[in-house]
Amino acid sequence: MTNIVWCNIAIFLLASLFLTDNALVLEALHHAPNRIKDQPYRTGYHFQPPKNWMNDWTGPMIYKGIYHLFYQWYPNGVVTDFNKIVWGHATSTDLINWTPHSPAIKPSRPSDINGCWSGSVTILPNGKPVILYTGNDRNNHQVQNLARPKNLSDPYLRHWTKSPANPLVTPNAVNHINSTAFRDPTTAWLGRNGRWRVITGSQEGRRGLALLHTSRDFTSWKQSTKPLHYNDGTGMWECPDFFPVARFNPQGLDTSSFGESIKHVLKVSLSETSHDYYTIGTYDRMRDVYVPDDGFVQDGTAPRYDYGKFYASKTFYDSVYRRRILWGWVNESSPVKDNVDKGWAGLQAIPRKVWLDESGKRLMLWPVKEIERLRAKQVKLENKVLEGGGSVLDVHGVTASQADVEVFFKVTGLEEADVIEPGWTDPQLICSQNKTASSGLGPFGLMVLASKNLEEYTSVYLRIFKARQNSKDHVVVMCSDQSRSSLEKGNDKTPFGAFLDISPYQPISLRTLIDNSIVESFVGKGKTCITSRVYPKLAIGKNAHLFAFNNGSQNVDVLSLSAWSMKSSL
Repeated sequence: MTNIVWCNIAIFLLASLFLTDNALVLEALHHAPNRIKDQPYRTGYHFQPPKNWMNDWTGPMIYKGIYHLFYQWYPNGVVTDFNKIVWGHATSTDLINWTPHSPAIKPSRPSDINGCWSGSVTILPNGKPVILYTGNDRNNHQVQNLARPKNLSDPYLRHWTKSPANPLVTPNAVNHINSTAFRDPTTAWLGRNGRWRVITGSQEGRRGLALLHTSRDFTSWKQSTKPLHYNDGTGMWECPDFFPVARFNPQGLDTSSFGESIKHVLKVSLSETSHDYYTIGTYDRMRDVYVPDDGFVQDGTAPRYDYGKFYASKTFYDSVYRRRILWGWVNESSPVKDNVDKGWAGLQAIPRKVWLDESGKRLMLWPVKEIERLRAKQVKLENKVLEGGGSVLDVHGVTASQADVEVFFKVTGLEEADVIEPGWTDPQLICSQNKTASSGLGPFGLMVLASKNLEEYTSVYLRIFKARQNSKDHVVVMCSDQSRSSLEKGNDKTPFGAFLDISPYQPISLRTLIDNSIVESFVGKGKTCITSRVYPKLAIGKNAHLFAFNNGSQNVDVLSLSAWSMKSSL
């Protein structure tokens, strides 16, 4: 980042100080890291607070044309104390440039004195937003609380008031709720009889639960006799999300929408795996139960939004553009001591539009269109051949440490693909154990955040196998390999992998967002996503390179490759 751009950031934040009447902004500006000398891993266009620890999204929404992000933030350091966690707050008009505000909710009452944990925002029919959130009370029991805006005429909603009725829902022996596993209420929806419904994550033994509560007035809540859904053997269900999606229409739906052409999605974050899993199914409004479609089970076999580092995600309905937007927390892969040296830990993935694929069996995810406003200089290549045997194409003229890259590959010679081994049922193991092995078709893809002589690189690639000998069916594997991402020891460099439900007979699209220490990749226009965190020592700033490569024995055509340098957001 140039000194001019940094000065612009300073001016913007100072202006925000007067706009928000917020001493925290001035404090954040004073401690804002120097990206040039000391902060090669701080992102340029992904959201993260100026300093300290952050984790879950807690209540994204849009109100009077302004986007609000609430998130779990520890204001006192990089190593978090969840008993002192608060709701951080920032606003934007474009999902790109963000103004920080003082915390929206802080521990202050017996019902949340040991931490204001995750929750959600619901927009009531009169247009007023309300927050339901989990408080860790003075007994370290998890209870559900309510907060309302203090001044609805303030579009920035800088001040919130806690309900005098808090806690609204408490665990006790009567309702058989585990007091240490009762958290993260979802956005509420209106069901039959005009009653509100909300679910919270829980567990009973090894059974994961989406507990259901109902209310007429949003203050007095009653537990339903049955959970919305449950599954044995899965452990704690954190950060549940429940929302409708339209069949044959990519537009989003309000959370209370219901109809014959609507399916529902239940997402849970499994604490034991630190991954998010979703199912698609039917919500029975009469019985208040959710039933996954055939082939879906709410456990570790369910599909994931992202097969990399991505957790505690949450969606919201953007009523202005009629779309559902997904946010997800991306934690560090570096040791705690490195995070302390950086002065911050955690960031958020690029917001993604979510819609149901025409098949009705998969969610599609794609970066929101607004980030394309940050595209600057473009480099475009067309009709290039990556010859088999280890060819590398150097993509010059782009800021490779902060870029948006979209490439279309065309594969021929599918009859030369290797037959996949019968025991290769785990794509992550395929990417881990066979990362250097070449086959007939692949690995081919991109090497990003790469040093000039390839001492360091993160490879995002594809491999294509025959399902069986003499078969015309193929298995496509996507990998994001971090094993060579840094000469530094101590970082988590686990390769990630996913099977792709795409046809190799058609051009294959790969889009990768690169932002200093995060790599987000999307294949098949959003059919599969993988996010990685990497910390190169050599491939930093101007020393980072971008390559297309092919290590397979068969040629691969690059029909087109477009790469844009990305400007930094504010």
